[in-house]
Amino acid sequence: MLAIVIPVCLVILGLAFLLTLARLLRGPSLPDRIVALDTLNINAIALIVVLGISLDSALFFEAALLIGVMGFVGTVALSKYLQRGDIIEY
Repeated sequence: MLAIVIPVCLVILGLAFLLTLARLLRGPSLPDRIVALDTLNINAIALIVVLGISLDSALFFEAALLIGVMGFVGTVALSKYLQRGDIIEY
């Protein structure tokens, strides 16, 4: 059963990744592109987790956690820059 589910998940996640990449490149406004970048981050995490499950390695889960934290910080920084024009307040 797992031999069928993993490739199907990889195909679906790959398609989601490509569609989100198209939204990132084509997005009508900057906030749409920031949301698409955050969604790409989530899709990348999902791809890494599914790959970790298929290879039975815990290292992929730690990498996914690090990518998730860095993606969150990046999204917050971009949103703050878009809203205020400055990231660090004095």
